[in-house]
Amino acid sequence: MNQFFILLTKELRDAWRSFKFLWIPLVFISLGVSEPIMNYYIEDILGAVGNLPEGFEMLFPELTPADVLVSTAGQFQSICIIILVCIFASSISRERQNGTATLLYVRPISYTSLFLSKWTVAILLCALSAATGFGASMYYTAILYGTVEPLSFIQMLLTYLLWLILVISVTLMLSALLRTPFAIALSLIIIVGGQLLDSLIGGFWTLSPYKLSNYGLEFLIDTPDPDSFIPTLIITLAIIAISVLLGILFSKKNAANIKI
Repeated sequence: MNQFFILLTKELRDAWRSFKFLWIPLVFISLGVSEPIMNYYIEDILGAVGNLPEGFEMLFPELTPADVLVSTAGQFQSICIIILVCIFASSISRERQNGTATLLYVRPISYTSLFLSKWTVAILLCALSAATGFGASMYYTAILYGTVEPLSFIQMLLTYLLWLILVISVTLMLSALLRTPFAIALSLIIIVGGQLLDSLIGGFWTLSPYKLSNYGLEFLIDTPDPDSFIPTLIITLAIIAISVLLGILFSKKNAANIKI
């Protein structure tokens, strides 16, 4: 346990020195702020710079606060997920490739502590980013459109955070298994490609970790169907646990592949 806290302190220090605790939340905040503002002023923006023909009118649907937050989540699901995958897919593999891992591996080390320290810091970053991003979006949504129930917002946020934990777990597992370029490519295929596939043909099934964020957003309107939500939750937790266990195993197995 003492080794875990030492490695955790190292990872926190590295993340702080690389400004990850600053710029990753800022990406979420900027997208979270822009979505309600753009949706609210889109007619004025088009009227000012759109050079539309005289008499031309565009009808925009009346958005509810829940609609705006759903739109915000869509931005997070595309841009932010890609950013997170590209960052954390190199967390373990990069240290093996550039040789910095030798400073750790020459000592008796717990690979469980090594993997979990990186996993914990990544989750802290995601939790901070998601909370600030959705919080900023909710602030401007409340000003421009109205509010949602605080409990519903918290349930949505916690469900989305679980989805991010799944993303991080799979990405770090692949980082422990593969070299950085392959880890990034395969992570994007599994996570981003899987989301795209689920959006195209996912109507044929209801149990899928790719649907978890959508089920979370349903808290803003009513409540998700427990017959679909709870099994999906269990499947997601199982995949997270398996990914963490495999990540620890791959970290130990590939320790010999360090570049010296």
